[in-house]
Amino acid sequence: MSFPVLSVMYCLPLAAVLVLFAVPERLRTTIRLISLAASIGSLALAFVVFFSYDRGAGGLQFVERAAWIPTFGISYFVGVNGINVLLLLLTGVIITAGVLASWDLVHRQKEFFILLLTLTTGVFGVFMSWNLFLFFLFYEISVLPMYLLIGIWGTGRKEYAAMKLTLYLMAGSALILAGILGLYFASGARSFDFDLLARASYDPRFQKIFFPILFVGFGTLAALWPLHTWSPDGHASAPTAVSMLHAGVLMKLGAYGCLFVPMALLPEGARFWLPTVALLSTVNIVYGSLGATAQRDLKYIVAYSSVSHMGIVMLGLSAMNETAVSGAVLQMFSHGIMTGLFFALVGMIYGRTHTRMVGEQAGLAARMPALAAFFVLTGLTSLGLPGLSGFPAELAVFLGAYRAYPAVTVICTAGIVITAFYILRLLQRMLFGAGPVVAAAAPHGSATAAVSLADGNRVELAALSLLMVFILAVGIYPRPYFQLIESAVGPLVGRLAGG
Repeated sequence: MSFPVLSVMYCLPLAAVLVLFAVPERLRTTIRLISLAASIGSLALAFVVFFSYDRGAGGLQFVERAAWIPTFGISYFVGVNGINVLLLLLTGVIITAGVLASWDLVHRQKEFFILLLTLTTGVFGVFMSWNLFLFFLFYEISVLPMYLLIGIWGTGRKEYAAMKLTLYLMAGSALILAGILGLYFASGARSFDFDLLARASYDPRFQKIFFPILFVGFGTLAALWPLHTWSPDGHASAPTAVSMLHAGVLMKLGAYGCLFVPMALLPEGARFWLPTVALLSTVNIVYGSLGATAQRDLKYIVAYSSVSHMGIVMLGLSAMNETAVSGAVLQMFSHGIMTGLFFALVGMIYGRTHTRMVGEQAGLAARMPALAAFFVLTGLTSLGLPGLSGFPAELAVFLGAYRAYPAVTVICTAGIVITAFYILRLLQRMLFGAGPVVAAAAPHGSATAAVSLADGNRVELAALSLLMVFILAVGIYPRPYFQLIESAVGPLVGRLAGG
C-alpha cells in the first residue's frame, strides 16, 4: 500500500492537538468534536490495517522507511507485524471510548484533550516503531503527559500519585535508555534499526547483564512485582479517560516492550532470566487478586485486579512457547478492553453517586439497569467466563505455561479462584445487595450530595458498547486473533528456543 497509513494514524491525534491550540476554550463542543474526529480517524485506519494485513505472509508489513540521522544510525522506520496490528487496534478503541467517556468534562477541557491526544500519539508511535531511537522517543511522549493528567484532573491524593507514577516510570526509562545504548554499541551495526540489531551476535555475558536492565525498565510500566506499587495509586487518582488509557494501553506498552526488545534481541539472556520472571509473575497474580479482595474502593479493586491480570501476561511471556506467548498477547488485548470498560463504568457510577466505596452502594441494578448489565459482563470477563474475551486468552497462557512451569502454573490458578470470589462478591453487594441505594459522603465536603441515579446516556452507552463488542467478538470467535498473533509469535519463539 503506497498510502502512509501508519504515519497518518499517529499524526491524526497530533494534528488535532495543533488545531486545539488555536480553538478558544469557550467552544467546548468544537473541542470535543475535534478530539473525537481524530480518535475515530485513527481507529478507522487501525481497522484498515487489521483487515488488510496478510496473515498468510506474516512478517513486517505497511513499512515506511527513510533516513533521518544516518550518522548515528537513526532512521524513520515504522511497520507492523501481527502483534502490532492488534495493539494499534486496541489503542484506537480505547482512545475513542475515552473521549466519549470524557464528553461531560468541564474543568480545563481544552488542555485535557491536548494532553490526552499527545499521549495517544506516543502510544501509536511505540506500537509501530522499528528503530529503537524512534521507539524510545515515542515511549517518552506516551509517558510524560500522565503527570499533568493525574495531577490536575485527578482525585484524592492526586499530586502524590502523579509524582510517584512519574518517578517510577522515569527510573524505568533510564534503564531502557541504558539498555538501548548498550545494544547499539555491542551490536557493532552502529544502527538503532531493529532488523540490524536482531542480526547481531551478542556475547552471552552481555545478554545476561543487559536482559534484566531492559526487562525491569519495561516491566516497571507493566506493573511487574515488586515495582507495581505506583499502579494502584495512579489508577485510583486518575480521571476516567486517563485510567482507561493507563490500564488499557500504557501497561500493555510495558509488556510489549519486554517482548519486543530484550526477549527478541537477547534470547540467551531470556532463557537465563525468564524462569525468575515466572516466579515474580506468580506473586503478581496471587498478590494482585488478594489485594483486590481486601479493597473497598472500586478503583482500587480494579487497579489491583489489573496487577493480577498483567501477571498472567508476564507468565505467558516467560513460558517461551508459542501457545503461552500467543495467549499473553491476546490477554494484553482482552485485558486492555476489559479494564478500559471497568474504569469507564466506575467513573460513570462515581459521577452519579459521588462515592467509590462499595459499602456505600447497594441495589444499583434497579436504578441503572444498562450500566449494571455492562458491569456484570465486564466482571464475568475478568473472572474468565467462557464466551467472553478473558477465557481464550487465559486458557492459552495457562496451557502453555504448564508445559514450562507446571508447579508455578498450579499456584497461579489460585488467582482465578480468588478473582471469581471478589468479583462475584462485588457484583452482589453493589448491584443487587439489600439496603439503601446509596449512602454517599457529600462531595468536596459539602453539606449535601447531589446524587443522581439516572442510567447511562447515549454517549456513555456508545462508549461502553464499542468496548463490549470486542469482548464478545474475541470470546465467541478468537481464531482470527490467534492467527494474527501467531504469524508474529512463531518466529520469535523459534529465536528464543535457539532455532
